[in-house]
Amino acid sequence: MKQPTLKLTRARMGQEDIIMQATTKPKFVIPKHLQPYVVEQNYDKYTEVDQQVWRHVLHRNYNFLKDVAHPAYVDGLRKTGISLDHIPRVEEMNQCLQPSGWGAVTIDGFIPAVVFFDFQSRGILPIATDIRKPEHIDYTPAPDIIHEAAGHAPILSDKWYADYVKRFGQIGAKAFATREEHEVFEAIRAYSKLMEDPLATQEEVQLAKEILDAKQSAVTGVSEAEEIARLYWWTVEYGLFGKLEQPLLYGAGLLSSIEESRHCLTDAVIKRPFSLEETIHTAFDITKMQPQLFVCESFDQLLDSVERFKHRMAFHTGGRVAMEKALRSGATSTVVYSSGLQVTGTLESMVYAENSEIVFFRMEGPTALAWNNQELNGHGKSTHADGFSSPIGRLQGVSLPLELFTDGDLEAHGIRMNEHVKLTLEGGITVEGRLEEIVRQEGKILLLSFHQCKISHHGRTLFQSDQGTYDMAVGERIGSAFAGEADPERFFE
Repeated sequence: MKQPTLKLTRARMGQEDIIMQATTKPKFVIPKHLQPYVVEQNYDKYTEVDQQVWRHVLHRNYNFLKDVAHPAYVDGLRKTGISLDHIPRVEEMNQCLQPSGWGAVTIDGFIPAVVFFDFQSRGILPIATDIRKPEHIDYTPAPDIIHEAAGHAPILSDKWYADYVKRFGQIGAKAFATREEHEVFEAIRAYSKLMEDPLATQEEVQLAKEILDAKQSAVTGVSEAEEIARLYWWTVEYGLFGKLEQPLLYGAGLLSSIEESRHCLTDAVIKRPFSLEETIHTAFDITKMQPQLFVCESFDQLLDSVERFKHRMAFHTGGRVAMEKALRSGATSTVVYSSGLQVTGTLESMVYAENSEIVFFRMEGPTALAWNNQELNGHGKSTHADGFSSPIGRLQGVSLPLELFTDGDLEAHGIRMNEHVKLTLEGGITVEGRLEEIVRQEGKILLLSFHQCKISHHGRTLFQSDQGTYDMAVGERIGSAFAGEADPERFFE
């Protein structure tokens, strides 16, 4: 059968999206900011050896797993268009997944965790196109089509589990990692690729492993991204289901590994009752078989756990701790004012008041402002190409937050358009300049724009310009902070 032609067209759906449309399947929307990670499967590249590897793993696994895997596994293979006899065409899998509210796309190996979760949050299963080498037929740490297709896809036919994975993606995409963890990810990606590269020497593989070990040793503390990665590992990747004494397999890492699927049911592997606290405090090593696994009673238990985890994350708690997580990430993040204004960029520095609360912050590099996840007109990266800075807090001695001021409140406090205004905020911040514009959304003030603006903190100048416009964000506090962009489609346009 000839592979369907993949066509790329553009459509207008509120924002511009990229539509991947094969001639044999319905339209499937891939957001613009995720499209660069999508590659063509190029089915003809698979050799007969590749097909033999697929058949060997799938037949052996199926014969064993049909009796010990979650009931959705056997039926899920058929429902997701996976054959035991040949590598699947992901376009056909995409068709088969759609009745369950999911789809599939092909990607090139490892992608950043935030991107991976972003795909899953939209009900899109990213599938690596490569397949393991014969010498790694039992298990490989590198993403491959056996793991992604035959491991992840079948259990998605269970509605409760599919809802868990999608909700996990929505929450996981917002988790902050640290700079050091970003470096570990790159080291893991390099090491895994070399392991599956037939041209790589043993010396190159060993050097990559040493670099990975060094990067892992440099990590101090456990970020929320690492905690949620552990929860994902011990459930979606290596989860067991049912009774502690006789559990069933549902984790993709188990369903795609000849060796570990059998090993995990022996007494050599400790079986523990699933617990959110235990999973997020248990580290894992992708290069070894797991010494212990967690058994959940139901997929509802998993869904409840990820909702409980959400409440401890920066995007839910906000405040100083959330902003400090954003600063330590060293990556693109979004801070959200209590007014609803969203500021997306890379946090560079912060100013603290005597009570240790943050009263001013600075973003470096291109920054964008948004509201309700849509970029504000005239406030994209081109406008704020060199960064963005702004105070946080109420006016000193005023109980009503500035974002809730009516026109009458502004007049009562001497804040008038086209006049020189001086604002003194709690925490020692002073802002003064000629007020040129007030930006509101749903009755709340988001921005005050000044000409010839000066900002100081207890007499120390933080910002001063005699030219151009300074846009001051308005909000008494930071209610949320999360990894990634408020409006990724416009941010990466």
